[in-house]
Amino acid sequence: MHTVSGIITDVKNRRFYKGIISIKNGVISEITEDENVPEQYIMPGFVDAHIHIESSMLVPSQFARLAVKHGTVATVSDPHEIANVCGMKGVEYMIEDGNRVPLKFCFGAPSCVPATPFETAGAEITVEDVEKLLQRADIYYLAEMMNWPGVLQGDPNVKAKIEAAVRSGKPVDGHAPGIRAAQAKQYAQAGISTDHECFSKEEALDKLNSGMKIQIREGSAARNYDALHTLFETHADKLMLSSDDKHPDELLLGHINELVKRSLALGYNIFDVLSAASVNPVEHYGLPVGLLQTGDPADFIVTDNLTDLNIVETWIDGNCVFQSGEVNFETSTARIINNFTSYHIAADDIKVFSDNLMTPVIQAIDGELITRRSMYKLRRNGEGDLLSRPEEDVLKMVVVNRYTKADPAVAFIKGFGIRNGAIASSVGHDCHNIIAVGDSDEAIVSAVNKIMDEGGGLAAVNGKDSRILPLPVAGIMSNKSGEDVGKTYEHLSQMAIKMGSTLKAPFMLISFMALLVIPTLKLSDKGLFDGENFTFVEL
Repeated sequence: MHTVSGIITDVKNRRFYKGIISIKNGVISEITEDENVPEQYIMPGFVDAHIHIESSMLVPSQFARLAVKHGTVATVSDPHEIANVCGMKGVEYMIEDGNRVPLKFCFGAPSCVPATPFETAGAEITVEDVEKLLQRADIYYLAEMMNWPGVLQGDPNVKAKIEAAVRSGKPVDGHAPGIRAAQAKQYAQAGISTDHECFSKEEALDKLNSGMKIQIREGSAARNYDALHTLFETHADKLMLSSDDKHPDELLLGHINELVKRSLALGYNIFDVLSAASVNPVEHYGLPVGLLQTGDPADFIVTDNLTDLNIVETWIDGNCVFQSGEVNFETSTARIINNFTSYHIAADDIKVFSDNLMTPVIQAIDGELITRRSMYKLRRNGEGDLLSRPEEDVLKMVVVNRYTKADPAVAFIKGFGIRNGAIASSVGHDCHNIIAVGDSDEAIVSAVNKIMDEGGGLAAVNGKDSRILPLPVAGIMSNKSGEDVGKTYEHLSQMAIKMGSTLKAPFMLISFMALLVIPTLKLSDKGLFDGENFTFVEL
């Protein structure tokens, strides 16, 4: 039997009261009101309503050691990334590793693996696979249905997956950037219950009015909080908070607690904010997470004030998993799973020959997953090879198939600002082929080949120096500690900044430059792709 006392934040009933929580066998057995308690606040633990754990570059057990420090007790996790690499074995891996620690990883069945037929993935999750996953008690929902054109057009496979979720009584997550009005309504009516891709309040309102709930996303690459936070004034009961993708350096500093603090600082009602951070996702997905009610699992946090939200303790299933700066559970080294074919490329492999000097260029946008399309007049060398224009920040970008030896795809991109070097990553949503951007063919090739030698990772090359963060788990995660990974990642980011990049998170943004389901212009291992019309573009 344990007891914890303080000022209880009863979010469900929207009140504060002083009391003592009694815990037996991991469950809140009794809550007794008592005026003689310490001046500390007890509130439900935070839930990330939509995240890909893989994007932290940490396996679940190592992610948990960082997240509990920030008051996170559960995540709604889409294992889509590792599924694109390793298929069903990847989903099993995430569940297995997550079960080694107290944090409650609530996984979904990936709905779009591969995301499109216009890129090479390492595996496929079929309709039959989805049906099997949805029958499991530890699979809580059908994960983001990013094939929104397939939803609107009645694609049979898409329809079958949604119907399987409906039969199982589990919600369907959405992913439909930019759709509005009648399309948003049609998308919702197909059975989609949420969306985390809103870039404007107007888009969010269309989706809310169509019956969807909105997850306000603030990750390491896509940051939509500023555009959407005023929804707390009108639709607080239909909001959740999410990170989607959180890189390790930022996870060292905070998680959902940062969004809660920002919202409270703006003056929003504390019960509305805490509902978005806990009650709303727990109830929407039917998560096995307590909300400070008698009979609930004893999942909660203790904080010393309601401004800084300094997390003093984090409790999960009646166990104090974080206290006074110390994590109270251990993790052994996770096993390795991968799907990677290593081979080297040469500078001649990424030359571009074209009679047309006017070239479509990807316009990357800091803090956004969407890109724009620009046209630039490039120049040729004596051999007829199209050259980048580093002085105008028009750089060469390549995507290299990691699953089988193939010719690299090449395009040009603006917005990275890199001079005298290159950066590369085998974290390349959604199929996780190797992506590189640089100002010279030699630097790009060197960065790609370093990743090939490691079977996955992040690399930076600047001529004088080179560095790599190996990612041996599926080529997208490390099995080392979050502190170690975060430190190396920060060093790589600083290298990119010293090479001229002005991006907040260059390695996060580069990972989305092959994400074909987010418009406008992206590059897959098969070529330059128009994400609005779902067609390839001639370079």
